[in-house]
Amino acid sequence: MTKEETAEQLSALKAQYSLYENRPFDLTIARGIPSTDQLKLSEALLNETPIKKWYSEDELDIRNYGGLFGIREARALFGQMMETSVDETFVGGNSSLQLMYATLNHFMFTADTPWSREEKVKFICPSPGYDRHWFMLDHMGIEMIPVELTGEGPDMEVVEKLVSQDPAVKGMFVVPTYNNPTGETVSDEVVEQLANMHTAAEDFIILWDNAYVVHHLNGVKEKAANLLEACKAAGSPDRVIQYVSTSKMTLPGAGVAAMGASEARIKELALEFSKQLISFDKINQMRHVLFLKDMETIEAHMEKHAEILAPKFEWIDAILSAYFSGDRSSFVSWTRPNGGYFVHLTTQNGCATEIVAKMKHIGIELTPANAAYPYGINPKDNSIRLAPSFARMDDLEIAMEALCICIELVTLEKNNEE
Repeated sequence: MTKEETAEQLSALKAQYSLYENRPFDLTIARGIPSTDQLKLSEALLNETPIKKWYSEDELDIRNYGGLFGIREARALFGQMMETSVDETFVGGNSSLQLMYATLNHFMFTADTPWSREEKVKFICPSPGYDRHWFMLDHMGIEMIPVELTGEGPDMEVVEKLVSQDPAVKGMFVVPTYNNPTGETVSDEVVEQLANMHTAAEDFIILWDNAYVVHHLNGVKEKAANLLEACKAAGSPDRVIQYVSTSKMTLPGAGVAAMGASEARIKELALEFSKQLISFDKINQMRHVLFLKDMETIEAHMEKHAEILAPKFEWIDAILSAYFSGDRSSFVSWTRPNGGYFVHLTTQNGCATEIVAKMKHIGIELTPANAAYPYGINPKDNSIRLAPSFARMDDLEIAMEALCICIELVTLEKNNEE
């Protein structure tokens, strides 16, 4: 564009943005919340799934105390998702984040050699990643080290250097399948490297948050390899702790979460929970077993979710592709995930914060710019996460059209200043 053409386009964009200011919206695409239509898919969990017997396979009265590890049926079901045995599976309440927090709390304060006694504790944080992982680490005073993602997982050259040289590096978070927010899946090669790498810290752990393991959007079903089995083969069976939940499968506020790890690690973490409670909600565990049944039933159920979700992702791609072509093609790039809940935008450097602020000013809430980085700090200021699941299609169209205007306006203004 010539300077005159740029000035003319900026004038038109500002006029359009002014219209939005005069009639602000009330929309959000900030969090990965299942829509009402998705929640309806699991109403039968409460209304049409009667519990006909009160005793589990391992002879627990599910109405009563006991069964800290979860009922056997639930441990078997979640074991199918995580590819773990019953003895390698622990079933909790509705929140996998709670299980992760309890895990970190254990290693920080109650393990045989608690990290809190050490001068400094550090964690590797593959970025862009899940902001709630970073919230937990920051809350516990654990120093976060961002490591860039490559499209197949974290940059292992950097990871291996960090873990081999610094005993203060105690662990890392990984979202292995359809990473939040980039949508990438960890490759088999990276899984092998994670299992076999030398770590200066003997108690180094990997929190393997497999939140989207069955959350496919189309016929391409990605899946990370079994890190627990790779760790066993490498002689480091206690290195990995896996997490899954039904939060985006059934009812987020009334779901079930589970951990998978070596039998020794599961017993160790169960002891941590035994100081907090006697058992989790076994009735809810049984309801989910009766409703989800097995992997075949789970896959069929998740296909119904995909029928609701996939058009939203396709619509985002269609709108962005139509708008950012030709002269605008360098303004932004975006992911086209095969699963998960998010689309990640990479803007031109120095633009993301202002784009999100302009959207908020006209009543459209996005996740804070660069929130996918530890401490919310991204020197490039180029990261925006979109979460389309909760929005209706017509609202999503409005939000995306406004976002396109904001991206172009901010990018042209910045380039014009330079």
